[in-house]
Amino acid sequence: MPAISLAKAPQPAATKPEQIRNFCIIAHIDHGKSTLADRMLGITEVVEARNMRAQYLDRMDIERERGITIKSQAVRLPWRSGIDGQEYILNMIDTPGHVDFTYEVSRSLAACEGAVLLVDCAQGIEAQTLANLYLAMENNLTIIPVLNKIDLPNAQPEKFAAELAKLIGCQPEDCLRVSGKTGEGVAELLDQIVSQIPAPVGDAQAPARALIFDSVYDSYRGVVTYVRVIDGHLSPRDQIQMFSTGVRHEMLEVGVISPEPVPSKGLGVGEVGYLITGVKDVRQSRVGDTVTTYNNPTKQALAGYKDPKPMVFSGLYPLDGADYPALREALDKLQLNDAALVYEPESSAALGFGFRCGFLGLLHMEIVRERLERESKLNLISTAPNVVYQVTLDDGKEVRVTNPSEFPDGKILMVREPIVRATILAPSEFIGTIMELCQERRGLLLGMDYLSEDRVEIRYTLPLAEIVFDFFDQLKSRTRGYASLDYEEKGDEEGNLVKVDILLQGEAVDAFSAVVHRDKAYAYGVMMTSKLRELIPRQQFEVPIQAAIGARIIARENIRAIRKDVLAKCYGGDISRKRKLLEKQKEGKKRMKMVGRVEVPQEAFVAALATDADIEKVKAARK
Repeated sequence: MPAISLAKAPQPAATKPEQIRNFCIIAHIDHGKSTLADRMLGITEVVEARNMRAQYLDRMDIERERGITIKSQAVRLPWRSGIDGQEYILNMIDTPGHVDFTYEVSRSLAACEGAVLLVDCAQGIEAQTLANLYLAMENNLTIIPVLNKIDLPNAQPEKFAAELAKLIGCQPEDCLRVSGKTGEGVAELLDQIVSQIPAPVGDAQAPARALIFDSVYDSYRGVVTYVRVIDGHLSPRDQIQMFSTGVRHEMLEVGVISPEPVPSKGLGVGEVGYLITGVKDVRQSRVGDTVTTYNNPTKQALAGYKDPKPMVFSGLYPLDGADYPALREALDKLQLNDAALVYEPESSAALGFGFRCGFLGLLHMEIVRERLERESKLNLISTAPNVVYQVTLDDGKEVRVTNPSEFPDGKILMVREPIVRATILAPSEFIGTIMELCQERRGLLLGMDYLSEDRVEIRYTLPLAEIVFDFFDQLKSRTRGYASLDYEEKGDEEGNLVKVDILLQGEAVDAFSAVVHRDKAYAYGVMMTSKLRELIPRQQFEVPIQAAIGARIIARENIRAIRKDVLAKCYGGDISRKRKLLEKQKEGKKRMKMVGRVEVPQEAFVAALATDADIEKVKAARK
């Protein structure tokens, strides 16, 4: 969200609900949402041509570098309709396209009455297009189908219009054709938004009710809360309170985003804007909460949002232990801006104090870590991602395992793992290679539908543990980048899972343990023992490295002992003298092996627990 400017801008006039249209743009990643939003900003003249830049609403450096939208952005656009000639206010929300940011999209949909469903004319309907369409349908939104990038030489608007019409249940000619790059058809799209999307409905005389759909922390002004007003009116200097906590605040400023923050005289029914109360405590402005007035509070809270359930867990540890308090503060502030992030304190014998964080996916995890490092100037190590298992013991007791070291040692009746329902869209020529990949990852085919002659939708159930590492990379490489993936949580299922322990000289080292499928346990054991043989320095005695499932050893490597050349001083002479020296050395080694301990260097722990990039970072820090 934009930083709040201290400069006072002209006050926007009060708007009647009939003149307001709230909509968002939804699409698969890289289908041109931000480019279309840029053209809308230009055509409605809320941004002057001299100030215009590509991806105007993508405020973060990381968004601009990667060319993806991470945060939903709300903006108020004035528009004179070409159909009836009246003035309207369009509140537009540009949403992310990647599956990991679906929670951002679902929050945006709850603040709108309509959605522009954007499809790339060259790429066609993709997995996240379907997922976002179903989300919009669940929210009973009016959907306007739009084909983008009609200026491309390889665009096939007729073909994809037929596909889109079949999917939504409309006629191919109802699909609007636009080019976000050239601006062709964008004015007609704005007119259709005015005519097709219904005006917001609410009671202007009722007690104020506003839904918090986003928040951001401003270092000068505290927490900035973004709201959509459902009933009543919010005015500057009102005493407001949060419905969930009952905490009272005085509003210092109310305004709208157009696209920079502009203070106003208040927000009425259907309007989208921001509130500033000067509060510095980030926990007092929870996304999904209801804002009401203190003097005339509402009795009924708004429905809010369903809490997102983390799909992938990983530990975040500061490279320097002294940065632990700074990491806690940074996570607090980031959680305000990213409601899908969950975390709790954790300590590791190898890496010290840190936090166990839950993410919606691998890209979400990567973005969160990069934002923490950039915005709070921290050096972090992240452990390899894993998922949550539900273990049932013989006595019926259930244990929730978020880390392999928590896996119980007693007799186990059953282990349940999270399962996802994956939807893969790809050209039909890649069906074989996709099915082969899914079978390798313990997938179960649910069904397959042809969207057209050469595009197919394949549905699988897959264990989440099998897709959190490199499944997406493998899918892209095997289909030359044409396949798209979307997945949703389906619950837990029983799996043939075991805990693989790594033993050093007969003693288990918890940090190296892993929960894997029984069929893949041997491969993991061989990989870890080989890796540790290279990383652990040689001792003065032989060290066996073993991988075990319970009491059964499945893989072994030996670290050879460092041997002093005790025969160096024997040049010639009787063989019995040499044998005596060798026997004496052998006895010493035997005694040392009984009392000696294996010192495991930090690099070995990092190599086993962390990602490849972190291994290089630790090596560089130690030089």
